[in-house]
Amino acid sequence: MKICIVGAGAIGGMLGVKFALTGHDVTLILRGANLAAVKQNGLKLIEEDGKELLAHPIKATSVMTEAGVQDVVILTLKAHQVVPIAAELPSLMHSETRVITMQNGIPWWYFHNLPGELGQRYQGTSVKSVDPEGITAKYINVDRVIGSVVYPASEVISPGVIKVIEGNRFSLGELDGSDTPSIRAISDAFKAAGFKSPISNDIRSEIWLKLWGNLSFNPISALTHATLEDICVFPGTRELAANMMREAQIIGEKLGVNFKVSLEKRINGAQAVGQHKTSMLQDVELGRPLELQALVGSVIELGQITETPTPNINAVYALTSLLANKLQQHKATLKIS
Repeated sequence: MKICIVGAGAIGGMLGVKFALTGHDVTLILRGANLAAVKQNGLKLIEEDGKELLAHPIKATSVMTEAGVQDVVILTLKAHQVVPIAAELPSLMHSETRVITMQNGIPWWYFHNLPGELGQRYQGTSVKSVDPEGITAKYINVDRVIGSVVYPASEVISPGVIKVIEGNRFSLGELDGSDTPSIRAISDAFKAAGFKSPISNDIRSEIWLKLWGNLSFNPISALTHATLEDICVFPGTRELAANMMREAQIIGEKLGVNFKVSLEKRINGAQAVGQHKTSMLQDVELGRPLELQALVGSVIELGQITETPTPNINAVYALTSLLANKLQQHKATLKIS
């Protein structure tokens, strides 16, 4: 099948190499030094065991209209990066194209096709924190969307070279929880490329399980420059994370989410990861925009929608928002000088 990966960085590049090597017609959308390196040398993937895979040649461009229509479009950009390029996405799509969203946090489509009585209650509700002007919803046919949860960790270690840290699971799910020939074919393609790709009949609960930790550990780490283990071992930050997670759990359960592990087990799992810097801390250190709305702001918004107080989440969000603003002001100052 024809597969276009929009934002072929650490995760997107990992997918691109493996899909290309299993015979799919892959096009990568990327820019800058990565684009130049891939055009010249192809895209290299270093697996967990050190084995090197090379997709060369592989189609790569920064201009979506050059890619043509696709069978599958995989969005591996962060949530705040989707809105600026949303208007270009229709050039990749025909009437049957499926769009797989791989953003962390609460997705813009969260309330679309929500099953059961909850779906009727919240029909037409949008998540403004991640799509404030409805731009993403305008340019992506939500009925073509497949939800996903990304479990692997990988990093771009140099232009055109990606190293897998751990993991190979990508859960997929139709928004209404159904099992369709389309999602089965895509899941099979993931499996043939070497990934675990279960089809979830409740993709929102999986999204929440990952978000449960991200909404607390990411901003706390950004504020303190502490690793996951540090946050979980220090009594004060462990309790703060737990309080944020308790607030989020109440929201999720009001929205029909099934939390399949206990809060304590989720925290212990994060501690077991060890001296790992969260993605938000890495963004702070590199001066990049923070993934704050999708991971934290969206949870506050859902709290307001479900009339659930979120005092701990609100406080951490306020502090991290100020940090994000100061980082961008500093970046702007550097550009001027």
